[in-house]
Amino acid sequence: MNGVLARVEQALHRHERLAISVVNVAKLVNMRKDSVLRDCVESGDLVLADGMPLVWLSRLKRQPLPERVAGIDLMYRLFDLANRGGFRVYFLGARREILDRVVEIACERYPRMVVAGHRDGYFSEDQHEEVAGAIRASRADILLVAMSSPKKELFMKRWGDFLDVPVTHGVGGSFDVLAGVTRRAPKWMQHCGLEWLYRVIQEPRRMWKRYLMTNTRFVWMFVSEMVRSSPRGTI
Repeated sequence: MNGVLARVEQALHRHERLAISVVNVAKLVNMRKDSVLRDCVESGDLVLADGMPLVWLSRLKRQPLPERVAGIDLMYRLFDLANRGGFRVYFLGARREILDRVVEIACERYPRMVVAGHRDGYFSEDQHEEVAGAIRASRADILLVAMSSPKKELFMKRWGDFLDVPVTHGVGGSFDVLAGVTRRAPKWMQHCGLEWLYRVIQEPRRMWKRYLMTNTRFVWMFVSEMVRSSPRGTI
């Protein structure tokens, strides 16, 4: 996390673009079959692993990642930076009532942070230019995009240069957590790679099929990598 924050601070002070992509198990699986999503993620300046299974897989491939960096944890650290430095933050995504609550909470907790603007995530592709123009006009230093994949990745890649925002970070469902709509898994479940199970328990109708499919595919990917990485005859 410290290395990520050092890159963020450098981008903020130099007004250099730093597009942050966060990958979890579901997104990694979807990237295998969606070349457009894969291109969007890989075009990011900083690609982070949000999930212990990805850290385990990196070790298996003998390309170990230093740690897991959860998108929501990074979001809170960005708030800290903005509060200390008086940076301008733009909030994009979620439903209007959730977004309003997120902005309210953020202002209460981080009084020196400047809210450059906010917009809910329910807009059509025809409105992309309008939304991008509003973000550019806000002179934001940090853009938080709380939309689902691949919508947020497509928006960030298409409009990233135009926005003229130094730091962009796709935070997914983090606004829901901050607003109290959903809860994060306990620490022990995070360390064991079981956050997906906690989400299924909270939203079974919406999440069970998604995680059944993506987790099954990831297990197959993991086992296949084990076979390739192990000396013949040891598995």
